[in-house]
Amino acid sequence: MAKFVQIIEFETTRFDELKALADSMEEDREGSTVRRLTVVADRERPNLYMTIVEFDNYGSAMVNSNQPQTSKFAEKMAQLCVRPPDFYNLNVVYEWEPDS
Repeated sequence: MAKFVQIIEFETTRFDELKALADSMEEDREGSTVRRLTVVADRERPNLYMTIVEFDNYGSAMVNSNQPQTSKFAEKMAQLCVRPPDFYNLNVVYEWEPDS
């Protein structure tokens, strides 16, 4: 199966609180299937962020989504956002990395 990426777009004026929440839950990552997580800020739209989460495949993403700690984090995250987050579920169809 191909790699899978989920992008979570969210708007918040409380990013520092959201980051603190993520940091506090870092110890509770047992069973996580996340391979890489990157948070980016939009340069043109203040307070707009995206989290890019990489998984081995769609199935491993669903395992992660169904874990209680994921639901707990999502609920608390939503409380810190201006509006509900938007989720984009993406199959990776092509990758390229330049030689190091």
